[in-house]
Amino acid sequence: MMKPLTAAKIFTLLEPGPVVLVTTRHAGQNNIMAISWTMVMDFTPRFAICTGAWNHSFTALEKTRECVIAIPSADMLDTVVGIGTCSGTDTDKFTRFGLTPAKAQRVQAPLVAQCLANIECKVTEIIAPHGIVVLDGLAAYVNRSKPDQRMLHAIGDGTFVADGERFDRRKAMQSKLPEGV
Repeated sequence: MMKPLTAAKIFTLLEPGPVVLVTTRHAGQNNIMAISWTMVMDFTPRFAICTGAWNHSFTALEKTRECVIAIPSADMLDTVVGIGTCSGTDTDKFTRFGLTPAKAQRVQAPLVAQCLANIECKVTEIIAPHGIVVLDGLAAYVNRSKPDQRMLHAIGDGTFVADGERFDRRKAMQSKLPEGV
């Protein structure tokens, strides 16, 4: 039987995933923030994240027009929550959380060595009224040797889900998938 859900909680039904870490480098300082509002925009490497001026990293995104999307594994949950609950205005998050910044090839923002994957991105558009930052992926790196390959998904109410079993339907969907996927 269906039960009503209050309007203030509706977004928890559509929380996307995975949770990502977004790194920036501005005025000689690296920073990192946690974001659960992400979106793939099409089959090209075009993405969007949702953030705004309330976030310390937003200024860096506006000024440098670049970042790295780092995808943490489920075993990094407490690190992700810690990053998301403190500010880069007064905290060196790489140091505080024992993360290793690695040199990117196409942007100044650092990769996060401990993550499952890193995507170097260029900001192509900021849709200010909605806090949407549109990004083009320039390069990507994947670490398939990390023991925990599960990604985190935020529900939006302080709870998280880790990826589970995968169901392969590539053959049935082949006509809809872009070449090479």
